[in-house]
Amino acid sequence: MKFFLTGASGYIGGSVAQRLMELGHEVFGLVRSAQKAHQIQQLGIQPVIGTLGDAAVLAEAAHLADAVIHAANSDDRDSVETLLGALEGSGKLFIHVSGSSIVADEAMGEYANPVVFTEDTSFEPVPNRKHRVEINDLVRTAGIGRGIRTVVICPPMIYGQGLGLQKESDQIPKLTTFSQQVGAGVYFGKGLNRYSNVFISDLVDLFVLAIEKAPSGSFFFAENGEASFKEIAELVSVKLGFGGKTQSVPVEVVVAHFGEAARYGAAGNSRVQAINARRLGWTPRGPSLQDAIEHEL
Repeated sequence: MKFFLTGASGYIGGSVAQRLMELGHEVFGLVRSAQKAHQIQQLGIQPVIGTLGDAAVLAEAAHLADAVIHAANSDDRDSVETLLGALEGSGKLFIHVSGSSIVADEAMGEYANPVVFTEDTSFEPVPNRKHRVEINDLVRTAGIGRGIRTVVICPPMIYGQGLGLQKESDQIPKLTTFSQQVGAGVYFGKGLNRYSNVFISDLVDLFVLAIEKAPSGSFFFAENGEASFKEIAELVSVKLGFGGKTQSVPVEVVVAHFGEAARYGAAGNSRVQAINARRLGWTPRGPSLQDAIEHEL
């Protein structure tokens, strides 16, 4: 199959692209510069130079592909609408990558949400995630009435070495760098807030499985464990040689450091259970978050 993939130089997109090529598929990847184009070409990905705002570029690539995976920006509605419009009536596959912060809360480091969300749990998203939920709904609805086979994959905290150009994930590396600066494993507020997590190779396995057999309109969480941010801080501290020493940092400091999204991605709770993925046959096999941090996997 020919896949057009946005976010081809990124952590998730690049990892998925690498696996698809290993399975014998052809991958075209959207990148914004000639430098990135050269880099992904060295990995075997055929570059398509453009941005998510280049509607004509996206539409042409979607027409040429057998399937499209949108892994570049979970919140860019215009690009999603462009790709869905290009694919309408084709019966082709469209996978949209979201994120479990859609069920996060504004707990400010407290363990404030005992609910573990499945794909069927109703919820009211925090204000800055309503837009993302609406995009997810748009994709799923297109899989019912617009002649496209659509899937939404919604991972929580991802860890492990990426398989493509970008090797590092988001949350753990940032926490590690911040901890190095402070001289202790850092958490925010009380650090009692809990986040589900998944190993990158296991997440990629779910993409492959979804390509093979997911029904249209499907929505999948992807998780294989959870931890509080204080527990993560302790693991990072040991890894950095700080002997398990940890330090609480005010939530507003992390927001100032990493932006408003960190209020939900580092100080909120996001606990999910991948019921649909396991029903599909997904079986995570990767190392735990603790093992991955200890051994830099």
